[in-house]
Amino acid sequence: MTVEEPTEHLVPAPERTPDEVLIAGEWRPGGGAPVDTVDPATGRTLAVLRGADAADVDEAARRAARAAADPAWRRLPAHRRARLLHRIADLVEAAAARLADLQTADTGKCRGETLALVHSAAATFRYTAAALETAEDALTPARGDYVTLSLHEPIGVIGAITPWNSPIASDAQKLAPALAAGNAVLLKPAEWTPLVALALGRIVRQALVEARLPTGLLSVLPGPGAVTGDAIVRHPAVGKITFTGGTRTGRAIAHTAADKLMPVSLELGGKSPTVVLEDADLEQALAGVMFGIFSSSGQSCIAGSRLFVARSRYDAFLGELVARTQELRVGPGTDPAAQVAPLVHHRHRDGVAAYVDRARADGARVLCGGAPPEGERYRDGAYYLPTVLDGLPHSAPACQEEIFGPVLVALPFDDEDDLVAQANDTVYGLACGLWTRNAATAWRLARRIDAGTVWVNTYKQFSSSTPFGGMKDSGLGREKGCDGLRAYQRQKSLYWGTASDPLPWALG
Repeated sequence: MTVEEPTEHLVPAPERTPDEVLIAGEWRPGGGAPVDTVDPATGRTLAVLRGADAADVDEAARRAARAAADPAWRRLPAHRRARLLHRIADLVEAAAARLADLQTADTGKCRGETLALVHSAAATFRYTAAALETAEDALTPARGDYVTLSLHEPIGVIGAITPWNSPIASDAQKLAPALAAGNAVLLKPAEWTPLVALALGRIVRQALVEARLPTGLLSVLPGPGAVTGDAIVRHPAVGKITFTGGTRTGRAIAHTAADKLMPVSLELGGKSPTVVLEDADLEQALAGVMFGIFSSSGQSCIAGSRLFVARSRYDAFLGELVARTQELRVGPGTDPAAQVAPLVHHRHRDGVAAYVDRARADGARVLCGGAPPEGERYRDGAYYLPTVLDGLPHSAPACQEEIFGPVLVALPFDDEDDLVAQANDTVYGLACGLWTRNAATAWRLARRIDAGTVWVNTYKQFSSSTPFGGMKDSGLGREKGCDGLRAYQRQKSLYWGTASDPLPWALG
């Protein structure tokens, strides 16, 4: 770890009354318990707001259903819904610096990353607007005296439950296609990080007012998952849930959705392998592996948390990796020099530390990190040093369970079959990274490893046009791309008779 000279830690003041939530376009105190939001770098409380309770959710859902059915919205042509999305993108970009500062304060993330996430959110609204304007319903081949069409219509009310690790980008990834598809949305941000979602709510509400559209199309309902989230999932007016978060919660949502016969999109956990083959470019692989696990302080569902290195290169690669990891700069997200920021919350930091302690007890070698950093600068923050472990069997909890922090577990492999067996020996199947100069090898492994996304000689790169999602316990459904828009619609078949004579059955 490299310790930089302290810089002033600036925390933006929230630009709203702390106890306000957005209920069907109206700002007011929630009826639920207080929700504290804390700066992870200092432990200082940023705001205390009243979360939404079940009564708030009920009101928001009922008013959302009315807004979704309002002819001003229901009959709005696609190109005009696209114009609304472009306006939201304009407003997000105009407020980019303020939104990035707010997200850094709320999540602890590095300022450069939060600014990139804001621009990513704006780009998501713009891409979705383009996808909406070019989406086509199908004229299907007729098999009789009729014309057949396949049409897509809104579901109605969408419950969108987003995570704390990248709030504004995740919010946009659900909100943009849900609105584009013609729905109303109940957005529930994570309890630890509600501030940016509320700021985005202000932006969307402004765009709706400017367009003279129902403001009830969006509610932002912070609060505990067990109260606010559960009320959204169970509400009879909610026709679909889209959730990003932990697998345990996702499975519980799926059970409730099954009882309601309601569709769900679930983007859940991961324990993604990154693979360094014998012929890999050393510099590319080192940079990619470190970025894959230590950017975002490891708080990413697609973090490359399991490192597999060809045995012939294992010791040399690991030695260089550890040396470079020890040089990473740890500090508050407001410090431009910081590469690894604090974790989102002290409770989460303690959970990460407990995983590393368990790995030690299981016989792991802690090659670097394995503790919070020392010094006055770090005393009150939720920091944890970038950590590299090895010496564990692949069955160990640190190799199988999602730690969601800056902790990398390294393992050697002997050949492709050994690699594939280990890489697929997990309940997850979200992402994978491959480092090799051999195109045939990359293609072969990309097809054999269970993962919804495979990166070759790169990592954690995304495109709004490319579907994203997981296999196995990593989730159901896909977000992004044209299919991501259709995921928020119902499909309807239309038969238009063209015969001049009555149906034969009806004749006497």
